[in-house]
Amino acid sequence: MFLELADIEHRKTKVRHPHTIGFVERFNRTVLDEFFRPNFRTKMHDSVAALQKDLDKWLKEYNEQRPHRGYRNMGKRPIERSNEYLKNRSAEG
Repeated sequence: MFLELADIEHRKTKVRHPHTIGFVERFNRTVLDEFFRPNFRTKMHDSVAALQKDLDKWLKEYNEQRPHRGYRNMGKRPIERSNEYLKNRSAEG
């Protein structure tokens, strides 16, 4: 219901099929390699909330501070690409 109210198309894909969900698979690998593995090797969390706080901090930097080299991001940060998309979408509508 939320997706419909927000005018978001819901699509289903097969799990572990990079040719259909490559961006998601690449992100999952990045978060595993750059956040979870190093974090679990160096820090002991008291709770899931503490882990979530660290993950939120990492995601903020990932999305807002770090330029991405992928061909669709063209060296921009994900937040910049999202804002461009939303701006273009609202101009069309």
